[in-house]
Amino acid sequence: MIPFNRPSLEGGELDNMFAAVAAGHIASSGPFSARVTESLRSALGASDVLLTSSCTDALELAALMLDLGPDDVVIVPSFTFVSTALAFARTGARIRFVDIEPETLGVDPERVAAALDHRVRAVVVVHYAGIGCDIDGVRAALADTPAVLVEDNAHGLFGTYRGSPLGSFGRFATLSFHETKNFVCGEGGALVLNDDEDIERAHVLLDKGTNRRSFLRGDVDHYSWVDTGSSFGMSDLLAAFLLAQLEAKDEVLRKRRAIFEKYSSLLEPYEEELGIRCMRVPDDRRPAYHMFYVLLPSRHLRDRVLESLTRAGIQAVFHYVPLHSSPAAARFSDAPAECPVTDDISSRLVRLPFYNALTPTDVEHVVDQFVQAVHTAMDIADA
Repeated sequence: MIPFNRPSLEGGELDNMFAAVAAGHIASSGPFSARVTESLRSALGASDVLLTSSCTDALELAALMLDLGPDDVVIVPSFTFVSTALAFARTGARIRFVDIEPETLGVDPERVAAALDHRVRAVVVVHYAGIGCDIDGVRAALADTPAVLVEDNAHGLFGTYRGSPLGSFGRFATLSFHETKNFVCGEGGALVLNDDEDIERAHVLLDKGTNRRSFLRGDVDHYSWVDTGSSFGMSDLLAAFLLAQLEAKDEVLRKRRAIFEKYSSLLEPYEEELGIRCMRVPDDRRPAYHMFYVLLPSRHLRDRVLESLTRAGIQAVFHYVPLHSSPAAARFSDAPAECPVTDDISSRLVRLPFYNALTPTDVEHVVDQFVQAVHTAMDIADA
């Protein structure tokens, strides 16, 4: 059996966790959290980074920072995980779904521009598969509007767009350390702040709406409830695990790049023969090597291939069901959306097994079985 994902230890994860327990601080805002925060802040050039218990929490924290209400609209790509929209819907804001571009599967700037009006308070972009979306195109669309750019960078930590880190472009960006991501701690996330003016309030919301940070610094003489917020913080026990993962950054990225390039070299020669398309990386972007996907000619063929791979002991999977066609869209969106590229891509996409410990032999086996499965599915379709 080759699973779709398998988390791995990359260094001192367990030693760090024992050290956190021995030190007597395993709740949020501990010494390991401080080290992770500094590592991420330095890597991204951020004003600050707040560790959270999930990327969903980080998105919800960003939504709270914007003080959204029922008269406001947030633009979200339909091709994304539910959290990207849910976090903003929970504030009462309406969601306006837009389509993606077919090359990177990131949001289409022209669709963003067409969807903008006076009600739009934020535009959320997703760097799908760790490949930067057309940031310059989106920022050009927003240039003469008050709408805020938010990056859902769950896939893209340490990827770049035109030389700058993904997660450094929006007023807010979010990260994920879920077990399926490149750098993991089981469950975890972070809110990246790229504007100094957001730091103080973001910490208040992180600390359950209290002025705890100001109190600990001695700026106020008592600790009190001053704003909205919630219990968003990441346990220092998980931060201890995460620190070791981040310290192995270069090795993790080397492993994942090798897997990505192995898949590319083996599958690209079959594109014309099988009618498939491997994922592409624009020349001005460096991917985070989060996944490897292939587009098949049709949904019917895709489903047959997934069934064949499952029987062969290979756990390949599809990805997002378009949010604009979900049952919740009727409740939370401000108008019906047409997203034909999303509908098409979602029906044909296959994600192949991808994790740090995947060996070259494993990749060769996956590709052999994939090619065989496509041939078989094509023969059945032609019969």
